[in-house]
Formats: sequence, C-alpha cells, structure tokens
Amino acid sequence: MAGHSKWANIQHRKGRQDEKRGAAFSRIAREITAAAKIGGGDAAFNPRLRLAVDKAKAQNMPKDKIENAVKKGTGEIAGVEYVEARYEGYGIGGAAVMVDCLTDNKTRAVAEVRHVFSKHGGNLGTDGCVAFQFKHCGQLIFAPGLDETLLMDAAIEAGAEDVLTNDDGSFEVLTAPGDFIGVREALAAAGFQPELGEITMRPGGETNLTGDEAAKMQKLLDALEALDDVQAVYTTAILGE
Repeated sequence: MAGHSKWANIQHRKGRQDEKRGAAFSRIAREITAAAKIGGGDAAFNPRLRLAVDKAKAQNMPKDKIENAVKKGTGEIAGVEYVEARYEGYGIGGAAVMVDCLTDNKTRAVAEVRHVFSKHGGNLGTDGCVAFQFKHCGQLIFAPGLDETLLMDAAIEAGAEDVLTNDDGSFEVLTAPGDFIGVREALAAAGFQPELGEITMRPGGETNLTGDEAAKMQKLLDALEALDDVQAVYTTAILGE
C-alpha cells in the first residue's frame, strides 16, 4: 500500500526533539508519573508506564529520575497532581492540530494554548473539531533500503495492522495501541530496528505546506511544544521547502 513521502519530515522532527532534551526529560517524567498513578508502578503490568520508561531510557534519562517519577505516581513521594487535557485547532492553511497536555492547572493550560494559536496565525477549536482526522495507533518508522517483503512478512506475523511503503522508500508499520510493544519486540527479534516508534495520533490525510506557510506553521508547532504543560503535538501538516 503506497503512502506519502514523509521521511525528511520524520528526520527533521527527531532532530528537533534531540535539541530539546532538557524539556524532554520533564515531559517524560510527567508521563511516567501519570502512567504510574493510573496503572501502578510495575512496568511489567502497565504498558503505558513501560513505554514511558523505554522513552526515558532512550533519552538517557538518569535512573534515579525515572524511579522518583514512578514513586510520585504511586504516592511514595509527594508530587504534583496532573490531569490530562486535549485541545484541538487549526494551523496555517487549515492544517489540523491536536495538543495533548498533562497539567496541574487546566485553566492555565488552555489559556496558554489559545494564546499560541492566536499569536501564530492559528485558531483553537472546539472538542472534536479535528479528532476525526487522526487515528490512535502504534507507529514504527523504518528507514529506506530494507527488504519490503521480509519486513511485511515479519510485521504481519507479529500482529501488525498494516505496512505502508512511502514514496521515498521508508516504511511504516501500524499496530493497535495495545499491540505496539509486542510488534516492536517481534520485529526487533527479526532484525528490524525502527528509526522511530511510538503510540501516536496518526493523521489520516496531509496538508502540504511550503515556503512562508511552512515556516509559519513550524513556528506555531515550536511555540506549542515549548509550553510547559504540553506533552505532544500532532498535525496533518507536511512541511516542505
């Protein structure tokens, strides 16, 4: 099944995430705390916590910080009470944007998100205004150059929902959220290591932006990601030169 070209966008996103490692630590710590509070502190029985801890280790987050974040979630250490909030809106060129937050103050969070949208040419919308444009799923991205048949066979055997071949030669393996860890581990055992793997809100369509529009959209996305309460930003925008 053919998909659109997105390898450059993925590499660009990874690079920007690496540049923001300090902010990434605080976001991951919040996610670990929230996951432990909801599902308990044992990652073996809490898939959300396991994913968060895996992400922390991939970012070389110190072990003591991981353990403290878990203990805050289980109540062993006093910590901030976080609540989840999702905000939806439109960016440049009508591109859909979803913003996931973990915050101790929803009034502050929505005010800051609304301000960023307004300042950078977007609009904060109502609940559900763009959610239908995204699918909650596991996503594994593989670099161009792999053997498509071998990858597809391994993915299907592992229980993946779909394998997409993009125009630039990269591959996407999609899973149900609950199957993500199992599929990722099965593919790793078969010799396929993803460049990027996460449970995400994957856009069903794309809004291609270039030139000045792409630059403005990048500023909007960067400003949203810079907010302390924001955990993740999803968009249908594909940014070109």
